[in-house]
Amino acid sequence: MPGCAAARINASNLERLCRYITRPAIANARLGCNGKGEVVLQLKSPRRDGTTHLRLSPLEFMQRLAALVPRPRLHLIRFHGVLAPHAGLRAVIVPGTLEKASEPAHEPAHAAARLSWARLLKRVFDIDIEHCPACGGTLKIIAAIEEPALIVRILTHLGLPARAPPRSPARLPELFQAA
Repeated sequence: MPGCAAARINASNLERLCRYITRPAIANARLGCNGKGEVVLQLKSPRRDGTTHLRLSPLEFMQRLAALVPRPRLHLIRFHGVLAPHAGLRAVIVPGTLEKASEPAHEPAHAAARLSWARLLKRVFDIDIEHCPACGGTLKIIAAIEEPALIVRILTHLGLPARAPPRSPARLPELFQAA
């Protein structure tokens, strides 16, 4: 359908689409900083009580921005109508799937959620509990001790501290300092 208006994409429409998908969460023109170091956000339209600006501490502002970030592995596009997953006419509109490759994929994209806890320890802390450090042989896990009282007894018997070391206090974020 070369004559179809929906199929025609001209440069201005493409530029408009690119500008839309690359826009920031908040317009820079509506964002500022006052003399007290607070972030001032001008609202698009006044609220019912007449509020036109929000004053937030830098930490509050970062918390509100972080709330806009979607959870990992969450579908950001939802299809409705004919494009919905179980729509009756979906097979007519959506092209068929490609044929499977003869060589299977190395590892599925969601395999990280299915790793054993031993492999997660290796990945995160670089602790390999599946191989003996002395001979390199394979180790077999025979028990996992989860009862806190029993863990304390074992650690004190071995002469190890039963309490975790104290945490150092968090550093204050140095946000929005004038350059």
